[in-house]
Amino acid sequence: MLTIGQLASYAGVTVRAVRHYHAKGLLPEPERDHSGYRRYGADAVVRLVKIRTLAEAGVPLSRVADLVAADQEAFAAAVDDIDRRLRSEIRERQRHRERVAQLASGDSLALPPEAVDYLSRLRELGFRERVVEIERDSWILVAAQAPDRVAAMMALKRQQIEDPFVAGLYLSFEEIFDCAPDDPRLPAFADRVVAFIEAAGDKARQVAHDSAIDDGWLTDDIVDLLDSAFVDSFAAAPRLLELLEERGYTGWTNVRPIDSPS
Repeated sequence: MLTIGQLASYAGVTVRAVRHYHAKGLLPEPERDHSGYRRYGADAVVRLVKIRTLAEAGVPLSRVADLVAADQEAFAAAVDDIDRRLRSEIRERQRHRERVAQLASGDSLALPPEAVDYLSRLRELGFRERVVEIERDSWILVAAQAPDRVAAMMALKRQQIEDPFVAGLYLSFEEIFDCAPDDPRLPAFADRVVAFIEAAGDKARQVAHDSAIDDGWLTDDIVDLLDSAFVDSFAAAPRLLELLEERGYTGWTNVRPIDSPS
């Protein structure tokens, strides 16, 4: 007969594990002998080895008791079920590993692949990282509210950013990122933005707020949120919007002439 320490040693587990299996009802706890010790026989060793083997294979302890007592047919069926579950978990963990690997770029944290590709293209075209960050944060907001529209919108944005007109508009913003609200260059820059908009007409309005607004998916709430993000993105942004209003335009995400409907 074995003490609990000898039992644990035979089965290749710790004494703590044996006591845990007692508490879970997986391993019967024998009565104490006349010396006050619990003694275990060969059947306890065999059962404990089975428990340990099943646990190491990833079988939940809630299933172990049934499996230890199951006949061969029931045991085989249960093992098949557990194997299917484990394979599913492996696939899920692999997806997690792939997702973690993508996070190395930073952009993948909260954006679908189409948006990540778009941001990569901005970098390839030479845009400063500050521009890319503003775009990234805006599309995180959009993706959170309308995830099913991101792929279509990214296809549109990829087309737009290849247009020299749009590229020039984006690149021009780099000049004012470090401007203070009273920077004397701001009025001239506002004039350039308006000139861009008016020279291109409908094209510029599409660039500013995207044709998908007409579909109704970009709600007032999302527009307000995106405008707020723009205002917070650099110190001179609120003043720039004021200057644009002085020149007859309102909004940013959905920029439009002040006398036109929203």
